[in-house]
Amino acid sequence: MQHLSQKAQGKVPLDMEIIETSSEASRVVIWLHGLGADGHDFVPIVPELDLPDQANIRFIFPHAPTRPVTINGGYSMRAWYDILSMNLGDDLSSKREDIMASVDMINKVIEAQLELGVEPSKILLAGFSQGGVIALYAALHFPEKLAGVMALSTHMPFADDILKDIDDEHAQIPIFSAHGTDDAVVPHSNGTQYREALKDKDFDITVRDYPMQHSVCADEIRDISRWLLFRLF
Repeated sequence: MQHLSQKAQGKVPLDMEIIETSSEASRVVIWLHGLGADGHDFVPIVPELDLPDQANIRFIFPHAPTRPVTINGGYSMRAWYDILSMNLGDDLSSKREDIMASVDMINKVIEAQLELGVEPSKILLAGFSQGGVIALYAALHFPEKLAGVMALSTHMPFADDILKDIDDEHAQIPIFSAHGTDDAVVPHSNGTQYREALKDKDFDITVRDYPMQHSVCADEIRDISRWLLFRLF
């Protein structure tokens, strides 16, 4: 595996970490970190996925911009959007236009991969916590149908508004939803809310719960590996 750091150039507005599992990658996973972390956060998980040598996957871990975050007293940190309150079940906990600004940045990352010749059906988005919100939004707004979304320990603000006009093609995007039953940061109930909203729209959603807090566990990594390979091959 080759680990590369890439300085954003041209129309891709984010710096990112890149893991090349092959010199001829034909599949891409774009993985978004949570609040206050950075693109390095999930890099160590790649070897733990125990992928086959022929996987030919490029993992891209963008770094969110640094910005003030209201719930942290305005302290600046890497964040995909501002969080106004910890009542995540309330749409007023964030601003939709704030979220969409980051979605636009991720769209440009996707577009850059398309220009390299990767098919949309071979591009999968993943995100943890705040990154999961952006991954879900980006996949549901991107003009072409992507391979799927891994939504990890996350929630979905404005779900009713986003899903009311979803078209049939985007409603077929497979989703892997994982959550900790003891999560005190993004409560399990918030995960249940968006899962039910997606099921109501007949999404192909795989649900997995684990006895953990706001984190990732070994059983989850194993399940991610299986689902990822199933969706990209």
